[in-house]
Amino acid sequence: MTMFFFIYKFSTCLPYYLLMQLLKDVKITSSLGVATMYIDGVFSGGGIKGFALIGACDEIEEKGMRFARLAGTSAGSIVAALIAAGYTSKEIFQLVDELDLSKLLDARKTLIPFPFAKWLFVYWRLGLYKGNELEKWLCEKLEAKGLKTFADLPPQALRVIASDLSNGQMIVLPDDLQKYGIAPGSFSIAKAIRISCSIPYFFEPVKMRSMDGMNVLVDGGVLSNFPMWLFDKENVQKVRPVLGIKLNSSEYEHEKHKIKNAVQLFAALFETMKDAHDSRYISKKHVKNIIFIPTEGVLSTEFSLTEEKKRELFNLGKEKAKHFLKTWGY
Repeated sequence: MTMFFFIYKFSTCLPYYLLMQLLKDVKITSSLGVATMYIDGVFSGGGIKGFALIGACDEIEEKGMRFARLAGTSAGSIVAALIAAGYTSKEIFQLVDELDLSKLLDARKTLIPFPFAKWLFVYWRLGLYKGNELEKWLCEKLEAKGLKTFADLPPQALRVIASDLSNGQMIVLPDDLQKYGIAPGSFSIAKAIRISCSIPYFFEPVKMRSMDGMNVLVDGGVLSNFPMWLFDKENVQKVRPVLGIKLNSSEYEHEKHKIKNAVQLFAALFETMKDAHDSRYISKKHVKNIIFIPTEGVLSTEFSLTEEKKRELFNLGKEKAKHFLKTWGY
């Protein structure tokens, strides 16, 4: 379906203000009448499997679509932030591909052998790795595009999900920073992404002070791994198409957890908790706007991916997006 047919098809039934918004989101990019369509994008978490998100975004870009607003959790927040900064998907793949992923595993220095020390880190520091190297890398890449704080972006252009364990609630950054006495526009984008990526026990949580004391913030995936609800709400007319990219199979094809020991029990508990909120929200109505990318067989924390595996994930995301966009009716 071409963009102009889409506008023609819905122009007779859309409210006037929505039609004007839609027309504003379409830009003619050549004398041949090729249009760029602006959409809102939501990216799920998935750790290192985020290479598949990049591949899907690459196909979306090739179809002439650009993102006006973005939201994401964990790995999805990294991709969303880099796109919001102005990087293309191919540039993002190159940035991440050139990065020595093992450098992100910044364990604290100790005289105790790491196999023993790591359990002390988990107990006292609440995580195996500091997470500072990830934030440093993000700062560098965002500042290269002129971004430091959320004030450097248009309002609502980027929102990421985190989990406040101290208060037992999900938070949206930068929107909810006022609860902590922080002006949303003054907050570091890289710090927000770092919080959203703080996988419990893997990366140390971020501690944020507020009027009522210290708060422990971790990976947004604990409470909402796929924040489609930010843009696609029941009984609320969307101002532009919303497209989600989710790193697993369809909600109706969830792989059954195998639970035979305490470790598998914890993993199943975390996965269930992570997907429960979003699974309840996503209905058949929303599924038609979601690209599902099955990435079974790859661990979220598999930071030793080979070049071949990175490219395989990228191509998988690209292929799934290509297949989906053939029939997507916005």
